[in-house]
Amino acid sequence: MSAPKPVASRRGGRWIEEWDPEDERFWREKGERVARRNLVFSILSEHIGFSIWTLWSVLVLFMGPEYGIDPAGKFFLVSMATLVGAVARVPYTFAVARFGGRNWTVVSAAMLLLPTALAWVVMEPGTSYTTFMLVAALTGVGGGNFASSMTNINSFYPLRKKGWALGLNAGGGNIGVPVIQLVGLLVIATAGEGNPRVLLAVYAPLILVAATLAWRFMDNLGPVTNDTGAARESVRDRHTWIMSFLYIGTFGSFIGYSFAFGLVLQNQFDRTPLQAASITFIGPLLGSLIRPVGGYWADRFGGARITLYTFAGMALATVVVLLASANESLPVFLVGFVGLFVLSGLGNGSTYKMIPGIYRAKAQDQGLTGEAAAAYARRLSGAAIGLIGAVGALGGLGINLAFRQSFLSTGSGFSAFVAFLAFYAACFVVTWAVYLRGASAPQGVAEEGAQSPGSDDRQPAYVGV
Repeated sequence: MSAPKPVASRRGGRWIEEWDPEDERFWREKGERVARRNLVFSILSEHIGFSIWTLWSVLVLFMGPEYGIDPAGKFFLVSMATLVGAVARVPYTFAVARFGGRNWTVVSAAMLLLPTALAWVVMEPGTSYTTFMLVAALTGVGGGNFASSMTNINSFYPLRKKGWALGLNAGGGNIGVPVIQLVGLLVIATAGEGNPRVLLAVYAPLILVAATLAWRFMDNLGPVTNDTGAARESVRDRHTWIMSFLYIGTFGSFIGYSFAFGLVLQNQFDRTPLQAASITFIGPLLGSLIRPVGGYWADRFGGARITLYTFAGMALATVVVLLASANESLPVFLVGFVGLFVLSGLGNGSTYKMIPGIYRAKAQDQGLTGEAAAAYARRLSGAAIGLIGAVGALGGLGINLAFRQSFLSTGSGFSAFVAFLAFYAACFVVTWAVYLRGASAPQGVAEEGAQSPGSDDRQPAYVGV
């Protein structure tokens, strides 16, 4: 299978018509510098996108009794933003090739002004719950930014650099969650709980800055095109759905807990809005900062191994949270919950590294080598990333709905955490059974013909990615 041919030169914008990051000379002389510049401004735009996506995780802290919304209603409110953000990731993935990575970054960043402006209008007591739901749903466009940004950066970097680059891109974007929570804390501490519009006034100009810098400094890659055949092939490939399942466990946990953390503290441990806001940013911040480390370790030791250890750790951290909930110990609860954030961040980096590695190894298993194998991996992984990201984000919806039901039924999140523990155990088993059983390669991909103990059957090349 040959690499996509450069398309004819396009007028307007900043288009690069020839791009071959796997060519080490091209990468050294030109590619790395251009890719790094695009990565920096992609991170900035995605960062603001994540902040707006999780805007309502902060705004609900401003919604006191005068708003007339109970805890279950608040969990459902933030769930709407999670749902729309997950669904938006699919079209956003294809928008990069249709409009250009730079062009779409500008448009998607500017679109964040709409939910921000509408939140300014409705954020006051007396607004109907339906109106709040619709405005919260619109913030989901910020969740779509992740898919387009990751798809774009995936095209800029060679396979050997993808783990670190995608980890930086995603981690820098994820930091938008704790940053807006920190800004919310400052607003509550200085302006008071009755001034949520101060938070919105901070972010409106930042959106304009992100869009302007993307317009000025980013590039479009002409060779990147939408491949409907690759999309159909990735949908039919079982690894797309297996990785979607695992990504529910890592990123779904990160974004779901990011939305829910403050509400859990308020309702399970009777924290005030200021007390909750002073803690909620810690977990998302650490989880975001460590995501590139997950990608780096995956580059070095293999994504499947890091992912397996991550799920084992998340199960253990959930046990700590359950014990703390049963004993009503806030300090121990915080240790376990922050541990979940850190481990989910590591897993986010390692699972995304696995995606291109799986398709590269699958190409080799089919007899492809060199550039043909690299082109196959780029083609399939680019198509799969958006779908995997969308399904994974739906895990955040599941977490918030589980918390809603748990608080409705028992007044605490205990039963929800029991369900999460079972899910992490399932993810551990799937990771081991599909990607590690019989693996022998220390650097991340098992050698062709690696065998399971006691078996003479050849293992596929993707075992141990």
